[in-house]
Amino acid sequence: MPGDSAAGAVVAVRDLRKTFQRETGETVTALDGIGFAVAPGTLAALIGPDGAGKTTLIRLLCGLMLPDDGEVEVLGQNVSAAPQEVQNVVGYMPQKFGLYEDLSVQENLDLYADLHGVTRDERAAIYPRLMEMTQLGRFRQRLAGKLSGGMKQKLGLACTLVRTPRLLLLDEPTVGVDPLSRRELWEIVTTLIEEDGLSVLVSTSYLDEAERCDHCVVLHEGRMLAEGAPGTITAKAEGCSYIAAPPEGMPARSLQARLFATPGVVDAVPEAGKVRVVRATRENRAPIGIEGKEVTLKPVPARFEDGFMTVFAAVAGDSARNTLDLRAAEEGSAEVAVEVRDLVRTFGDFTAVDRIGFQVRRGEIYGLLGPNGAGKSTTFRMLCGLLPASAGTLHVAGADLRTSRAEARERLGYVAQKFSLYGDLSVDDNLRFFASAYGLRGRRRRERIAWAKDQFDLAPLATLPSRQLPGGFKQRLAMAAALLHEPQILFLDEATSGADPLARREFWGRITALAESGVTVIVTTHFMEEAEYCDRIIIMDAGRALAEGTPAEVRARAGGTAATMEDAFIAIVEKARQAGARGAA
Repeated sequence: MPGDSAAGAVVAVRDLRKTFQRETGETVTALDGIGFAVAPGTLAALIGPDGAGKTTLIRLLCGLMLPDDGEVEVLGQNVSAAPQEVQNVVGYMPQKFGLYEDLSVQENLDLYADLHGVTRDERAAIYPRLMEMTQLGRFRQRLAGKLSGGMKQKLGLACTLVRTPRLLLLDEPTVGVDPLSRRELWEIVTTLIEEDGLSVLVSTSYLDEAERCDHCVVLHEGRMLAEGAPGTITAKAEGCSYIAAPPEGMPARSLQARLFATPGVVDAVPEAGKVRVVRATRENRAPIGIEGKEVTLKPVPARFEDGFMTVFAAVAGDSARNTLDLRAAEEGSAEVAVEVRDLVRTFGDFTAVDRIGFQVRRGEIYGLLGPNGAGKSTTFRMLCGLLPASAGTLHVAGADLRTSRAEARERLGYVAQKFSLYGDLSVDDNLRFFASAYGLRGRRRRERIAWAKDQFDLAPLATLPSRQLPGGFKQRLAMAAALLHEPQILFLDEATSGADPLARREFWGRITALAESGVTVIVTTHFMEEAEYCDRIIIMDAGRALAEGTPAEVRARAGGTAATMEDAFIAIVEKARQAGARGAA
């Protein structure tokens, strides 16, 4: 529904503009002439890279900010003229929902009911349904701080719904949430739309989530690039989508990195051991030469992600196609970089990791996958030397982490999910701090900082406080800091959580370059398609290993119904949980 045909719309935005002032005095345009409308009883999505203006737009719809220019109407009310009236009928769930972690599930619900004036009779009617939808009924007395990430998101949604809003605004509700919890959250939203006629506007980094919506608005740097039903965006790539098989001996991720850097290629991503390619024009169907070998392209139907990347090709250019310039690894290296045997970690009488074992060789990319609370983060922290093991054998970079954690940490790089940057320090100051922390001094420190700024295109932002960086550049700075001392092993803990598809393509291009230079990479991720970049993966749940192998082997283990890695992940976890439930019975 275009912005000029907004009669009866629950959201109508016309020529909306919003700017902000940075501490440096620079004016940043967050929204520039935005216009669209959302029909009643529909599910609409805001999609676009970090810094596109999605969160600013949602806050304007809530009346938490005022526009510089333009009109914003929500449920027939002018938001600028009547912000409180709008807030009374809108439910807003921000990215970091304000749960009180030292209060129980029930106490959080009661607190939000009190804040919104929900009566006892109204609570008696709404609470049972919320508990049933979110499956939190048996956790009423559990502290919010003790819930998994997925359960926290469901509790946040329940608190948002405690007063039965007419419009629900969700800002990145599934960031950091595993596929099972993500599916459950969307089932709740779909039920609300179908049974209650609720209207929902959601911002999301997951293009498969946007594809299920009725209406999509594509944003980039404050401007609207496209809007309409998902099919209209998919159609922009029709006739341009292909599948390519990698040449013998070349991993799919290596072919992906090379194709993505090829002129005329809009997108390239690993898919079931091959590479999905989107070209800029329908006319160009010729094979592509990669390192002296001809790569044949097989036409396939376009999908929503192909259309999304096509829309961005015209404005993004080559900005997301940078890869690291690194020396090549020595041929034939097969040394074991990480060896784990019978690894156990307990907290009191709770076993978080239960006899896990695996090996990772030099230059491999190894993925730790699992639902929230599976034990992968605990395993990850033990691998990094941040947490001692309760039992088992753990060798990393030639050091025994049971006895020599400090020695091992000198050879490791670590990028946390919530990047360990100092927000008040500039890009340069962060790099100088981390270089000193890694023991780099004098000329060596200056050389490595110059390398990092060049390789990650950070020089134009050198004096900017890191808290003001867009998310994609925070990710670059965090990785640059982790690589200053040239580690043998790089640990990446949910490093792409919340990142848009463009930033994730750039990220994995860099990771592929690192692996090809001989750096061992161990990752955790909730984006199941990213498992296709890994040489091998392990799926964990309840502290135990459920499956390990190459992505193809794991998909095969899940059975013929697992068309994608996400399907395989869900099938393997659910089968294990069902078997556990039968055993307990």
